[in-house]
Amino acid sequence: METTWFAKRPVSDVRPGDHAWLAYSGAEERDRVIGAFIREGLDNNEKVVYVTDTPAEGLPGMRARTSPDLDAFVESRQLRVIPREQACLDAGGRFVPEKMLETLAHEAGQTFGQGFRAVRLTTDHTWVMNAPGRADLAEMLGCEHRFGDTVSPSTMAMAICQVARRACRDDELAALRDTHEVLVEINPEYDDGILKIVRTFDPHGLRVEGELDDVRHAAFADRLGALVRSHHRIHLDLSRLGFIDLGGLRLLARHAAARGGDRTLVLDDLAPAVENIIEAVGWHRLPGIVPGRRRGRPEHAGGRARGTRGEGRCR
Repeated sequence: METTWFAKRPVSDVRPGDHAWLAYSGAEERDRVIGAFIREGLDNNEKVVYVTDTPAEGLPGMRARTSPDLDAFVESRQLRVIPREQACLDAGGRFVPEKMLETLAHEAGQTFGQGFRAVRLTTDHTWVMNAPGRADLAEMLGCEHRFGDTVSPSTMAMAICQVARRACRDDELAALRDTHEVLVEINPEYDDGILKIVRTFDPHGLRVEGELDDVRHAAFADRLGALVRSHHRIHLDLSRLGFIDLGGLRLLARHAAARGGDRTLVLDDLAPAVENIIEAVGWHRLPGIVPGRRRGRPEHAGGRARGTRGEGRCR
């Protein structure tokens, strides 16, 4: 059955029954999501199974662990790092979906007997999509559907399937994504129930949700400041920001002015209420800040983007 909607969750909210999808833009995004997925599982007496040729000490979230910790996780079989040759390749080195499914089902089936409360499963399909003689897309979709049918009704298994965006065409990414009902993302940088700030990676910047008032200026300034010191152009996704006060606009203007030159702050997908406030102030009074994309429309580097606003949805 084709998925027509998605639940979008921070990685710390992934729970048993979730067959989740992560299409990452680079190593930092992948490592911060998968690192949290691994660490939290190990800290909560949950089994973690990772099909990869990377050794345990090189996994996201494990690089700061001491050797005794790692050895204990591996020896107890709480951390299972299974090489691809063993997990999913035939004698000729070709990806075999049935073998992958059998490997993951076997590991999940042993979880309770080994004394663990749940099992977390993950692998990165980028190598499959990039390999010479790559797997047929229909074969990959069938594998994902069957894996989802196993995980979704489970009360103990949760999974994140990973792929680098660059490994697939847009239509392939969309087809693979549609075999999942959960889109997983990085944990928020800040969330107090009124304001939520989430790092974004494509484009580079922040997604700001809720209300930005004077009580929360300092929290926002800290997160924005950490980005503007090291990157050329920062995008702020404001599609879910319902309110910003004048002090918040002055804060944006100060950051933009401090950067100088053409190192602009780009405001993407402005919600109508926020756009109205900015229009009342005037874009010309906010040098270094420019309107960016609207839903379904490309970014405008300078002037205001015109046209109707499309309906928001998880992407």
